Amino acid sequence: ERLAEQVENAEKMSSLLGFEGVAAEIYFGQFGSLLNGSLNFSFQNRNKRPPKDPVNSVLSYLYGILAKELFVTVLAAGFDPYLGFYHQPRYGRPALALDLLEEFRAPIVDSLVASLVSHQQLTPADFETDPQNGGVYLSVPGWRIFARHFTQKLESQVWIKKYDRRLSYQKIFEVQARQLAHLIE
Repeated sequence: ERLAEQVENAEKMSSLLGFEGVAAEIYFGQFGSLLNGSLNFSFQNRNKRPPKDPVNSVLSYLYGILAKELFVTVLAAGFDPYLGFYHQPRYGRPALALDLLEEFRAPIVDSLVASLVSHQQLTPADFETDPQNGGVYLSVPGWRIFARHFTQKLESQVWIKKYDRRLSYQKIFEVQARQLAHLIE
């Protein structure tokens, strides 16, 4: 709540980035508790490039796949996906897709990872360690499990109060991109 109040009064982008970093540290500091005490995996903190454990491996991979989905969506809505609002443009970085990704991290990626781990649908056998960089990555069988569940998640429908109907996440992506286009016309 304190961070949310500070965000409302932030005057600089650098302040917002700092608040986001603190919030992410708090959030990921508690993320392991979402794993329902899984005996197969532990999660201490968020790490990437390369991910050092299976949970970070799946988080990173799913964030990347979701960014690609949103890249295509904002492109279809007529935007340049490389020009964002919050994420600053950098060569090869789809800033606008990453801006939209923030809204969908927890309900799509984080919840799916917590579910797959908690229900032991992914096991340590579904991962491989790269001996060169020490990174942990999905194996081919692990990828198949993930791909099936990720597709199901994107196709699943959630109730959207504003529209008084159920929409799939893929449709919500499109709606959000079109609303953004309408706002800046």
